[in-house]
Amino acid sequence: QVQLAESGGGSVQSGGSLRLSCAASGFSINFYCMGWFRQAPGKEREAVVNIPKYGSIQYSESVKGRFTIARDIARNTLSLQMNSLKPEDTAIYYCAASPRTCSMTPALFTYWGQGTQVTVSS
Repeated sequence: QVQLAESGGGSVQSGGSLRLSCAASGFSINFYCMGWFRQAPGKEREAVVNIPKYGSIQYSESVKGRFTIARDIARNTLSLQMNSLKPEDTAIYYCAASPRTCSMTPALFTYWGQGTQVTVSS
């Protein structure tokens, strides 16, 4: 049974940092495209970053240079280091997995975690 569980969310001031983790079970993240998405109140879910099985990591323009994704194969865990946080980064952050296409499109991801709240105050 595939499961994803996010942790590490919280409240920080603008300019602060947070590190999100996503613990995967039931599959190996090494063989899936993994991604982080976020959804702010009243807005559609959007891609933050994805990391394919092979190839280049894709970051959204809004987080490029501030966020870093990493995959820990030994722990079967995905992380997202978020630095220089801005109020507009406030959202629920979701971890997702796709066994096929690696994309910035949420609909193409099969498995999702429950999400973790990130709140950035000015």
